[in-house]
Amino acid sequence: MESQKVIKWTGKDVVANVFVCLINALLLCGIVAMFVYLNGISDESFRTVFNAPGAIIRYCFLIVLIITVMWLFFFLEDREFLRNASNLEMIFLILEISIVICYFTGMHLNLYLRTLCLAPLLVLFLKNKRSSIITGFIFSALMLLVDTLPNTKTYIPSYWVFIISVSTCVIGVALMSSLYSRLKMLLTSFVLSAPAIAFVLLELIEGLPNEFVQRLVCATLSGPASVAVFIILLSLLESMFKKTTCFKLAELTDHKASLIKRMIREAPGTFNHAIVVSNIAEACATAIGEDALFARTCAYYHDIGKLRRPELFAENQPDGINPHDDLTPELSTNIIKAHTQDGYQLLLKHRLPKEIATVCLEHHGTVPIFFFYAKAKKFTDGDVDIDPYCYQGPKPQSKISAIIMIADGCEAATRTLKDRSRENVKKVVRKIVNDRMELGQFDECEITLKELNIIINAVVNNLTGIYHSRVEYPKISLDGLKEKDN
Repeated sequence: MESQKVIKWTGKDVVANVFVCLINALLLCGIVAMFVYLNGISDESFRTVFNAPGAIIRYCFLIVLIITVMWLFFFLEDREFLRNASNLEMIFLILEISIVICYFTGMHLNLYLRTLCLAPLLVLFLKNKRSSIITGFIFSALMLLVDTLPNTKTYIPSYWVFIISVSTCVIGVALMSSLYSRLKMLLTSFVLSAPAIAFVLLELIEGLPNEFVQRLVCATLSGPASVAVFIILLSLLESMFKKTTCFKLAELTDHKASLIKRMIREAPGTFNHAIVVSNIAEACATAIGEDALFARTCAYYHDIGKLRRPELFAENQPDGINPHDDLTPELSTNIIKAHTQDGYQLLLKHRLPKEIATVCLEHHGTVPIFFFYAKAKKFTDGDVDIDPYCYQGPKPQSKISAIIMIADGCEAATRTLKDRSRENVKKVVRKIVNDRMELGQFDECEITLKELNIIINAVVNNLTGIYHSRVEYPKISLDGLKEKDN
């Protein structure tokens, strides 16, 4: 879910946006003009069209109008996304690359082989569904301008290409949005060819056209071609603009990922805790409509900072030897609460997405570490200031951070229960959520009371499933059975 916070733009943001729009408007005008010229140069139709007064001005105006519509959409849809000029540059670059690839594919191969779904697919995985749909329409409109003077080598009406492009875009977004496997995407990609195949078959109404078989084959391969180029470009754009896609998240949750392997080896207790929290977080995110894979990935890495000193955390002390018994409460508190900052820095050092590192930093908010606070009070006669015993924050800024905070606290608390009946688990979960609310931990994120209640139910369902009661097996001696067999 996209953030709905309205963030005030600075003068620098406005200047950067205007600069990116102007540069790319000029670039798109040049690209379109060049391709229109190349289409019409063979029969000099370019001169016929552009000798008319104001023809070039009308073309430029249409391109500026298309860009303005796109900018307004992103401004109204997600101002925070647009505020970063590099995001706007990413959209422009996707459009420009897609237009160039489509043009040369149509010019040198066949118009039916164009990768018309490339731009919306890239935006789908780098942004979201709504943005990919509008990008598909913008791309189709720009290609319509390019095809004003048709390529006489493999001519089809320009409005055909526009309709094929728009319909392919809608089908692609609908089918591909839930696919995280590249193989499944390649297999599904043949469905993207349906609009192009349909238009090839429509040509049969007027009789068998020249090169019918070639056009049919090219139309069939257009969908797989779009997905193949998409797979190649996605990694480049993901790295260039530092975006996190579902493919990147899947790689990060692989147990062969470097930090995960290190956690399994050096902090097995923390790893097992992370696995349980990830299952809970994924269920909670799904229940309230957030990105479940992102929540799962954040849960995997939320305690990665414990790798700095794994033996100082209870889950990694199998022999029951607790070094904190010999440390002052103040020192113990500093060690424990440092794991959020340590995790943030470790994730950035290993070039993991900043969004994941931010959740790692926020997942304890400014919650007090009550165990060491109570221990400190035993050593003093007067009152003890609680601030030094609180995590340094910040408080959760997103729903995913809030989910990880709740899942982390509830899993740890439930693990200590002797009676893990559903009623007891629900009491513990609700108490933890209420305590976090009283401490104001959710004041800076957009989570609602309704969503918190949904999360509570999801957490309870998962924890009771994980820590379900078992039938006590009777103690049976095998000695008698062995004698009987003999």
